[in-house]
Amino acid sequence: MSESSPASRASRINDLLATEYPDAECELDFRNPLELLVATVLSAQCTDARVNQVTPELFEEYPSAAHYAAARRADLEAVLRPLGFQRAKAGHLLGIGEKIMADFDGQVPTGIKELTSLPGVGRKTALVVRGNAFGLPGITVDTHFGRLMQRMALSESKTPLQIEKDIAQLLPEEEWTMFSHRIIFHGRRVCHARSPQCGACVVRHLCPTGAAPPDVR
Repeated sequence: MSESSPASRASRINDLLATEYPDAECELDFRNPLELLVATVLSAQCTDARVNQVTPELFEEYPSAAHYAAARRADLEAVLRPLGFQRAKAGHLLGIGEKIMADFDGQVPTGIKELTSLPGVGRKTALVVRGNAFGLPGITVDTHFGRLMQRMALSESKTPLQIEKDIAQLLPEEEWTMFSHRIIFHGRRVCHARSPQCGACVVRHLCPTGAAPPDVR
């Protein structure tokens, strides 16, 4: 493996970001798999910070899948209104509660196929839940992750699934979940879409779009 190979650069980027962001983690507040599942579904077209403002009340009122299954849509919509798209999101939570009760004995499943059978749950949400609630390795390709992988020339792919596959070949499984967190942290804090702060970037010498010389660090 050459020093400039994608696998070598991915490993070095991961190590540097681990030092830069030792507290990198899922930024949604949760205490159990169901809460993370619900919060991740709600985060669609919404910031994690705003979701975290709503979920304390939601989780208190609906502590189990059975509570969501039995909920009144109007009550759910009232709690979710600050997030926007409350009708669709309330529908997802009702459906999730009903399907978990009917098909999974009231427990959040761990398999990707089973998770993605739930209303409003795509592969990205399934991987977030698996990686952060169950400790199962997964690469979460959100908009930040996909953008940075292309910017850093670690993937030329356009679709989340192919980007996920590309990065899975560069890093060991045990690093997948944390690498996702570190990249997302970096994308939110430094490597912005329109105005990346290359001068403040600890991996700029490993990034083809960075302005620093290769011996910066």
